[in-house]
Amino acid sequence: MTSIVPFDFIKSANARRKTNGLFRQRTAIVESSNCVIKIGDSYFINFSSNDYLGLSQHQDVLQAYVEGLSLYGASSSSSPVVCGYSHAHKALEVRLSELVNQPSVVLFSSGFAANQAICQALCIPEPSADTDVGIVADKLMHASFVESASTMTRCFKRFGHNDMFHADKQLSALHNENKLLVSEGVFSMDGDTAPVKELLKLKQKHDAYLMLDEAHSFGVVGEQGLGFSGSFAYALEGIEDKGEQQIDITMGTFGKAIGTQGAFVAGSEALIDYLVNFGRHYIYSTAPAPAIARATSTALDIMLKGHERRRLHENIEQFRALAVTKGIVLMPSVSAIQPIVVGCADKVMRAKEKLMSLGILVSAIRSPTVPKGTDRLRITLSALHSDKDIDALIDVLVIVRDSLGGFDA
Repeated sequence: MTSIVPFDFIKSANARRKTNGLFRQRTAIVESSNCVIKIGDSYFINFSSNDYLGLSQHQDVLQAYVEGLSLYGASSSSSPVVCGYSHAHKALEVRLSELVNQPSVVLFSSGFAANQAICQALCIPEPSADTDVGIVADKLMHASFVESASTMTRCFKRFGHNDMFHADKQLSALHNENKLLVSEGVFSMDGDTAPVKELLKLKQKHDAYLMLDEAHSFGVVGEQGLGFSGSFAYALEGIEDKGEQQIDITMGTFGKAIGTQGAFVAGSEALIDYLVNFGRHYIYSTAPAPAIARATSTALDIMLKGHERRRLHENIEQFRALAVTKGIVLMPSVSAIQPIVVGCADKVMRAKEKLMSLGILVSAIRSPTVPKGTDRLRITLSALHSDKDIDALIDVLVIVRDSLGGFDA
């Protein structure tokens, strides 16, 4: 009689990942300063971080964090609906609501939790057929949203990336009373931006709510860095009711351009009250540390001044211009995310290892994070990078490309 080994699938799943060259392993960072990190005994110029403005190491942000620690301690020590909601949290929420032109804001411990809470709260309390929420999302929406939406509603549809004709078709096919149209502002793996004007037109046409995940656009996009939700620089032609020129739900994170940790959801007062009452990821989780909220407020002040953002965009322009001169094929991105598609898992890992041997750290992104066959080097630029850093990156990319016989699959 064959005995059954409980949870034996764990070992076989790991083995398959290793066989397919997709096994993930963590790297312990010894120290980090400016855009240089130490791994083991070696130093690398870091082109993998999402610290787009370099604010995680800004002295004023660090000082605000220290002041927050002295006032509130290292943790909120409770759920925000018990005793974990501090004046620092409230002040940050009020500030954000003003900046992104939304009536109300609620804070979350992470963007993952925020996206999950939105889907869970909107789709679960009233699951009857006549009030079931229909969700239509861009094909490249982050896994945190896709995972939750696909399990929380019976009517979850995806449209081809930035394909407004397909999005229109998918919305037309919904018979739900409540429709939610969803996209990212800047897409995390491609680095391109959503056609927000067209999304707003579809929102109006189908009487839908529009949600924008601004994780990679908040702090970077717009004259003040407030993303699409805060800039209102997308005045639309053909929209009679200016009230329709509104993103109903904004999700933004602090762990990228803002340089701290956590996330926020902004929207109407009714929506935020609803999340506070029905969002399980908010109710049943310890609130972000008040010291983080205080540091985030300081980071917002620095971000609004624009120096770091201007430097970031200068670095983006420099990198893309030099890449063209060296024949390095880039994706159509003008954001801090600059991917180079290599095509297969084995080759992209060899490219990463070769880059590291030459002192450059770049993330190798493989399936299932990106579609199979589009495995890529995901270069991320920061305001901390100097001209010499970018010159070095280009030189090393050329060496690695030539040593591999090209970056294409």
